Amino acid sequence: MRFRFLVALVAIPLQSSFAQTFQDFLGRVAAAPDSARTVLVDSFMNAVGSLPLIESDTVAHFIYRGSVSSVTVPGDANEWNTSAFPMVRLSTTDLWYHTRSFESSARLDYKFVLNGSVWILDPRNPHTVSGGFGPNSELRIPAYMPAPEIQFYPGIPHGQLWDTTFFSVNLGNSRTVRIYTPPGYQTSTDSFPVVLFHDGLEYVTLAQANNCIDYLVSQNRILPLIAVFVPPVNRTAEYAGNQMNQFSAFIVDELMSYVAARFRTRRDPAGRAVLGASNGGNISLWLGLNYPSVFGNVAAQSSNIIGAISSGFQNSPRLDLKLYLDLGTYDIAALIPLVRNFIPILQSRGYVYRYDEFYEGHSWGNWRAHVDNALEMFFPATPSAVGDAENQLSGFRLYQNYPNPFNPSTTINFSVLATSCVSIQVYDVLGQTVATLYGKIAEGGSSYSVLFDGRNFQGSQLSSGVYFYRLIASPGTSEMKQMLLMR
Repeated sequence: MRFRFLVALVAIPLQSSFAQTFQDFLGRVAAAPDSARTVLVDSFMNAVGSLPLIESDTVAHFIYRGSVSSVTVPGDANEWNTSAFPMVRLSTTDLWYHTRSFESSARLDYKFVLNGSVWILDPRNPHTVSGGFGPNSELRIPAYMPAPEIQFYPGIPHGQLWDTTFFSVNLGNSRTVRIYTPPGYQTSTDSFPVVLFHDGLEYVTLAQANNCIDYLVSQNRILPLIAVFVPPVNRTAEYAGNQMNQFSAFIVDELMSYVAARFRTRRDPAGRAVLGASNGGNISLWLGLNYPSVFGNVAAQSSNIIGAISSGFQNSPRLDLKLYLDLGTYDIAALIPLVRNFIPILQSRGYVYRYDEFYEGHSWGNWRAHVDNALEMFFPATPSAVGDAENQLSGFRLYQNYPNPFNPSTTINFSVLATSCVSIQVYDVLGQTVATLYGKIAEGGSSYSVLFDGRNFQGSQLSSGVYFYRLIASPGTSEMKQMLLMR
């Protein structure tokens, strides 16, 4: 980004100046006499408009102006550490700044902390996002694409939300449960898939999940479905502590029985999903592990994963489950290895799963933008949206690479039902072959994993962009998927 600002100073012979970068501006201020610096800062602030200032598509300059003794920038990028990312004051001025590089598609929540204790939004940033503790400022690096499905579109059909107070015998407490029914439910005689959201009221108020469902149905991307939004009462105990068993009994024996009796829902596990974030992801995985005859689809976002879940999936026979997991690369540090170490367990046990990583943090701004990925995997409007039916007939399954986007390497998994000759090739957007990752006989009933490294391409690195990988299996069947390399 380039910016222009004008100065009119008696002490400086030039009546105008041009600064190409933020560093140019800092250098010009440092070279100016003290009496000229305030006017230079005024001109700069008038010229740049909204903040943070982004340069070279990856460099963010956080900027604050005011008479304070200190400014820091806690947020997703530093686990909300109030002393992290300290700003530097430009000498003899009231302008403070902190410069940091991020990935070109990163999206992160943050705030300013003044004088070590006063939390404020970035006054010059027009982008805010709702969080569990109120609104935050939102850093959007230019390649980040806001999620269109979370918006409310008045011109499309909308479902209805119903609230009921539900008393649990197993837990001995009550909570408000919110039910979403899709457009046309009242006049239809169909039975619908059902998805249960943990931290359910936040998935409505902070993640706009009902808007997402409306949009995906209107675009024919998912089947019309019923959503059950369930809030916790004792969140940690119910989701990851000593009340997990009682809470599971409440969900399975009480709430799902009520939903099945009150609404027209599918009763088969393939027609039911459970979804949650953080500890809500933990209880979702727990329910899938222990009640696969109730929930055949499990989604866990930025999930905690207790040891009993990891060992249960590792040591139990493979369950008939589909799983969706995602993670922010700026997530809580303790959770990142839990999720990344869980994926090889699913892979080795032959599970159908999708796993994505995003340059985001542990926040509702992250989770709300990826609910559509899970719903499209579980309840596509047509089988071709996921490809499982075709793959099973063709004798193989090709899974989405992980992480995706990736830098510099990513893993591609596939499995074959019958022994066949298999090749996997990578192509660029022009259709040119970039690499052959696999080309030999694959044994039936086996799963395979190959690594694609963007650093090793004829002695040089591949550039950022979209690439495609294609599995071809004899006798001439194939499938192609897309992946994104981000440097």
